[in-house]
Amino acid sequence: MDEDFRSLADRTKDESGGSVVYRRLIGTDDTEALADVLVGRGQPLWALEIAAFRLGCAGDARAFEALVLLLNHRDPERCVSASYALARLGDPRTSRAAAALATNGLRTAYALHPVRLLAELRAPESVPALITTLQRLLSPDEPHWRVALACVEGLGRLGDARARPVLTAARDHPRLATAAGEALGRLPGT
Repeated sequence: MDEDFRSLADRTKDESGGSVVYRRLIGTDDTEALADVLVGRGQPLWALEIAAFRLGCAGDARAFEALVLLLNHRDPERCVSASYALARLGDPRTSRAAAALATNGLRTAYALHPVRLLAELRAPESVPALITTLQRLLSPDEPHWRVALACVEGLGRLGDARARPVLTAARDHPRLATAAGEALGRLPGT
């Protein structure tokens, strides 16, 4: 059991009360049983999360929709596990979904993990989505500066010269200045 799965198992054990269903979902290798949870009526959130995580990590595309919903959840721990599984799923829809979540101005408070996933995926949508999101977050009193910082760091890791203007603008923001300077140093031609 890897560390990410262990973390999910520990957290959901508390939520489930250590039920028989919990033990079955954690212990099974039957992908059909896991997929049945995703389409079953009245399933608790912890059960859906376990099933989607396990299927996603196994590369089973049936987990995609549930993982995207969890990536946009208000609980950061659910977002982390969904992001981890989506990165391993290998579904071509993942980068488009993460870009849509990251750039949705109405959901900025929940955009941290989609932003980080975009940087990890290194997909064609990654740089444009991170630039768009960061541009929106450069206002002086922006409360979601952690999302802006994740954009800056992601753009630095991606090293795409298209990010130069927005990273230069980010240097003027005290919470972003150091990271923006480092990110600019990673761009080609610097």
